[in-house]
Amino acid sequence: MLTVKALALWLAILGCAAFNGILREAILIPAFGKTAGLLLSGLLLSALILAITYIALPWLRPVGLRQLVRIGLGWLALTLLFELAFGRLQGRPWSALLEAYTFKEGNVWPLVLLATATAPYIAGRLRGVPRDSA
Repeated sequence: MLTVKALALWLAILGCAAFNGILREAILIPAFGKTAGLLLSGLLLSALILAITYIALPWLRPVGLRQLVRIGLGWLALTLLFELAFGRLQGRPWSALLEAYTFKEGNVWPLVLLATATAPYIAGRLRGVPRDSA
């Protein structure tokens, strides 16, 4: 059941990421320029991922921090798979896809990936989820 809930939460985060992309292209970049718009968008998405995870953590009902680490790594794998598959389906070359994983012109996508991977653990620590016994 936890796996289904974790997947549902990742899908909610995916929806927020899509909305964040629309906000970035329609408002942030026109208002602040490409570099600042990308930076603001990445920071906003990272904060949203952590906030959503923190709010939903009681619903997930994890038994320990190790479980939350696995959820974060699963979310990271799903995100990478989605991003690369979606980009390839759009016909984008690998070079263009991999450019998103650099810190060019305000791009902080690697930090968003780090937030995705660590948000469950961080939220668990903030909410007092017990450490796993050895």
